[in-house]
Amino acid sequence: MTEWLIGCGQITWPRDISEELILAEIASAGYAGAPIGPKPATSAAERLALWHRSGLAPAPGYIGADFWDPRKYPAIIAQATSYAQFAREVGVTACYVAANVDNTKLVNGRTRMQAAGHVTAADGLTDAEWDQFIATITEVGTIMRAHGVTAAFHNHVGSFVETRTELDRLMDAVAPDVLALGPDTGHMAWAGDDPVAMVQAYAPRIRTMHLKDVNAAAAAKARADGTDYRGAERYGVWTELGQGSVDFPTIFATLRAAHFAGWLIVETDVTQLESPMASALQSRAYLRSVGI
Repeated sequence: MTEWLIGCGQITWPRDISEELILAEIASAGYAGAPIGPKPATSAAERLALWHRSGLAPAPGYIGADFWDPRKYPAIIAQATSYAQFAREVGVTACYVAANVDNTKLVNGRTRMQAAGHVTAADGLTDAEWDQFIATITEVGTIMRAHGVTAAFHNHVGSFVETRTELDRLMDAVAPDVLALGPDTGHMAWAGDDPVAMVQAYAPRIRTMHLKDVNAAAAAKARADGTDYRGAERYGVWTELGQGSVDFPTIFATLRAAHFAGWLIVETDVTQLESPMASALQSRAYLRSVGI
């Protein structure tokens, strides 16, 4: 299993906690790495040194963008180029790319954040916006590939690529050598689709993955109530690995059969436990219990 690197995302920790402490806790909880990204007025070498001092390896970072908006195109290309250069300097060979969660009011009067977990066809992009999305993310993937970095698309509730139907439309439109997949198991489950089926369909294209579990009862309640993104989080939609509905053993068996090699990043966006450290420890213990 040496080809599987197990990291932990920093999202569970409050933003007022120092980065050094977060990384130290992630290392103490038994993870090999954490996602890395650039920081203003800080060199790539300085960022990498911080990870190494913490005893962690740099794992794939994340960029989000409004790929469907032609007005944002120049900024998106600049962002992708800058991140690809940074990733190459710190030795990271993949990057999660995702559509931003969105609060723009649609024709039907609600936003994607309001539609989270109960999306309808009326909540989607127009054909013209899809065309722009595909063209922009194709260019992003091409730029990253030129720097030795694989763009891995990341599905996300509250964004315009939340459901399996939306993900399939995007992945069918962009060549696999330009855009890989960096899926999120929990976001697909919360969207109301099957994360196992997603992994089985795309296993050869997966380069990295966010491991996230979902409380199915909380997701169902949020869906029935028409609750928005933050409301579902207050219901407790996120839970530690092995405590929710996601069938991780089958997902791991699928990845093994596809000869997956890369980073698996544990994330619990909002924990119901007493601390982020307790959450990180519980998820790491679950992974060990299933041989990961």
